[in-house]
Amino acid sequence: MKSQSINDLYTGFLTGKISRPNLEGSIYNYLFNNQEKTCLSHWKRDEYEDYLSWFYPRLHKAIDSYIEVGSSFEAFITRFLLLSAREFKVRITTNSITEYSTWSARVPDMYVQEEAPSYLTDNTDSMINDMVIDNTGRRNRKRILTLIIKCYYHISDDFADKMAAKIGIDSKELIQMLNKIREIRRKKDDEIYHLKERIYTQYFRCIVYEKRLTMMKENSNAYIKLKCRLEKARLRLENMRRRFNAIRTDATNRQVAEIIGTTKGNVDANLHRLKARWEDLAKKANEN
Repeated sequence: MKSQSINDLYTGFLTGKISRPNLEGSIYNYLFNNQEKTCLSHWKRDEYEDYLSWFYPRLHKAIDSYIEVGSSFEAFITRFLLLSAREFKVRITTNSITEYSTWSARVPDMYVQEEAPSYLTDNTDSMINDMVIDNTGRRNRKRILTLIIKCYYHISDDFADKMAAKIGIDSKELIQMLNKIREIRRKKDDEIYHLKERIYTQYFRCIVYEKRLTMMKENSNAYIKLKCRLEKARLRLENMRRRFNAIRTDATNRQVAEIIGTTKGNVDANLHRLKARWEDLAKKANEN
């Protein structure tokens, strides 16, 4: 039995012989089984089937857009296929570029680079032991504890466990203190996190623009417009980066004092003495 043409299907719909859902399904089946009769006969079969899956939800709107002003419904669908196929190709190309750019980008090359702090190396471990001992020869637990709470943003629970043993405090107690300061600083930390995510997004936007430029004809209108967008995107990225670098991730001395249960003046003094002792120990280590 000869399959109905697209015009025959539409005529059946107009006369009430075919319902709207059946019309859409029949057009899809026709296109699926008759690729050689479409304007996309040169496409690979897999690509054509992917396109039809993407095209089908748009078929409903296409039917509503048809106005009989001389051209047949089949000619209209053919034209719609051609235009939508171009959009499909652009989307596929853009997605491919984005995927390529994402996988080819390496973290060391990113504008927001987070290097994991190198804790407890041989020299650092020895220096920390020396810093725990003050000028009187006694272990000054409060000073190191003050520094840990101050730098909570970079302290993991695993590192807190290691440090707890060195300063003579129960690890659970230390982690509770860190959780308290994180709760106090939650709003600020969320702002830092969201800014960081926006910088990542902007970074990938830039490399997608760069990749797309390599696929365009140089000095064409599209090339010039995209190059302008890239320059603006890079400028915005740099501004976001400067803003991020200016943000302080450490707790305020008043917040540290609240967690430890001391005065802000004691925190100021402890941090000042720790800084001076660290610089002194670092100088001696370099001389040796």
